Amino acid sequence: MTHPIYDAEVVTLAGEARDLSEYRGKLLLIVNTASKCGFTPQYAGLEELHERYAERGLVILGFPCNQFGRQEPGTAEEISSFCQRNYGVSFPMHEKIKVNGAGAHPLYQHLKTEAPGVLGTQAIKWNFTKFLVNREGNVVKRYGSRTRPEAIVADLERLL
Repeated sequence: MTHPIYDAEVVTLAGEARDLSEYRGKLLLIVNTASKCGFTPQYAGLEELHERYAERGLVILGFPCNQFGRQEPGTAEEISSFCQRNYGVSFPMHEKIKVNGAGAHPLYQHLKTEAPGVLGTQAIKWNFTKFLVNREGNVVKRYGSRTRPEAIVADLERLL
């Protein structure tokens, strides 16, 4: 039986189509990102988690989004260059998507349904909202923008 999360198709910043089923059996941390946000320095913490836990099965997936204060106006090439130059990002980054509204990417439609926010709201409130997906493909936790990557280490350790 396939899990809905693995049905999602995404496109990398380099324009390569990817199927999330290639991450089956991995622990996923899915994050909507932006280059001009007060939370942008979280890229450094996400990269640290990637470096520390990738060998144990953690995959961080970044999805740039321009829906919050237009804080991700760049092209795919500009976003990639910014992430590498400023934060040494080596985890997979994807094309800019919408996370809210009628045009929300199917992956985010699924994530929001499985892990609603405060008081059951589904909408993503801001950049750097994080979703933790276990090795079986179940969304196990949603973290708000203010939750720094290092604050979720205990959850990662438990699931790895």
